[in-house]
Amino acid sequence: MKVLRKPALRQQNRTAFLFLIPWLIGFFGLTLGPMLFSFYLSLTKYNLLNSPKWLGLDNYKEIFTNDDSFYQSLSVTFKYVLFSVPLKMIFALLVAMALNKGIRALGVYRTVYYIPSLLGGSVAIAIVWRKIFDGDGLFNHFLSWFGIEGPAWISHPDYILSTIITLSVWQFGSAMVIFLAGLKQVPADLYEAAQVDGASKTRQFFKITFPMLSPVIFFNLIMGIINSFQAFTPGYVIGDGRGGPVNSTMFYTLYLYLKGFSFFDMGYAAALAWIMLIIIALFTSIVFITSKYWVFYGDGKEGGG
Repeated sequence: MKVLRKPALRQQNRTAFLFLIPWLIGFFGLTLGPMLFSFYLSLTKYNLLNSPKWLGLDNYKEIFTNDDSFYQSLSVTFKYVLFSVPLKMIFALLVAMALNKGIRALGVYRTVYYIPSLLGGSVAIAIVWRKIFDGDGLFNHFLSWFGIEGPAWISHPDYILSTIITLSVWQFGSAMVIFLAGLKQVPADLYEAAQVDGASKTRQFFKITFPMLSPVIFFNLIMGIINSFQAFTPGYVIGDGRGGPVNSTMFYTLYLYLKGFSFFDMGYAAALAWIMLIIIALFTSIVFITSKYWVFYGDGKEGGG
């Protein structure tokens, strides 16, 4: 084993540090620094025009004790996460399993299903979705062929959130590609042995596919939760931009945006951002902790949450 002399080791360390400098500049200048400054602003009253005025924990007290819009935005966001994340993962897994059957032109189908994810979050797609589900839009026109009179999907508070959830589920391409890659790694001889033993397709899924795919499910679940909590564009564009109708699209990020850039209460908005960070951290921590019961790795060991 070759042992480096001290001068050579120091030179190697300096070289490694030089390569790390761009990342360190980005981390401290664009991530950690702004985060610390936003936490300071969350303890102040700041309107972007005047100097911040120290308030201590008053913003947080106001949010939890005297802000009904805060709880409404949490309710809308929780509903969105609760339905969009599992539905998107189910659709992504079903399509991935269908594409894993060795069909012809697999690359074409994979690209077609992935395109909506590439366009996901864009204003243009949200506008198109709004036009499709408008009262006289394409979807209601389609329903009229069967004698069904569809409601005003994006104007009625009972339907607009479902429309936005549908848009999220339609953009399942990223999760589908990851699922497909995971399915390619499952040994085919496991299924062959299960078939010889007379195992049904359902039993094969729960005894072979799910355990072998559980690390991929775990990754997609974490990313889905984080991304769903940060949903903004659909609520802003498909709704009226102010949380309407009747606060049914008041996503948490939209409420944060309105507080910061419409009412110019940037200190309050910073406090909302830190609360959201804690909420996302709690949800992801729960998934990590429970993963040891359902995530299995190739070495036969369960996940260590």
